[in-house]
Amino acid sequence: MSYGYRRVHVLLRREGWQVNHKRVYRLYREEGLGLRRKRPKRRRSAVVREKRAAASRPNERWSMDFMSDALASGKTIRVLTVVDAFTRECVALEARSSFRGGDVAEVLTHVGAKHGLPATISVDNGTEFTSKAFDQWAYANGVRLDFSRPGKPTDNATIESFNARVRQECLSEHYFTTLAEARVALRTYREDFNNWRPHSAA
Repeated sequence: MSYGYRRVHVLLRREGWQVNHKRVYRLYREEGLGLRRKRPKRRRSAVVREKRAAASRPNERWSMDFMSDALASGKTIRVLTVVDAFTRECVALEARSSFRGGDVAEVLTHVGAKHGLPATISVDNGTEFTSKAFDQWAYANGVRLDFSRPGKPTDNATIESFNARVRQECLSEHYFTTLAEARVALRTYREDFNNWRPHSAA
């Protein structure tokens, strides 16, 4: 029963009990029948996220994310995108049928052999980035993972902007029949983006 003491008092009086509301209230409290009012859940984080300082040198911060596309057969492919937040260079644009945390670590190890590895990588909370394999790789290589807040793509705006360009200027412009074709197109786009394409930040 979810009645308060005042309603219980009314019901008792209806049943013929000659009792005042103060006694009903005392017994109500002694029996632990008090109702708890539901408080609204806090929708705001208890800790305010500090604004990130802008990257001031190459390899200080990379931004990383995934994109999805489909082959002519309907088979889904995933594209790993990695951008240097300071130089705006696309350091990786890798297409595979699927990715796990170990696959991401493999790509970054290969890229790091040429570019060096960053101090920080901005990522979302996808399973590939939160996996034990990738966490161990980051720890072993001294790379800090900076996770975005759930539902806040603006926390990683650099990669969101880059992904929009890749979608518009590459993926939406091609009709891939094989994964190999997608890889060739993405490799060509990456070279053009890094070497010839004018950047708004320049």
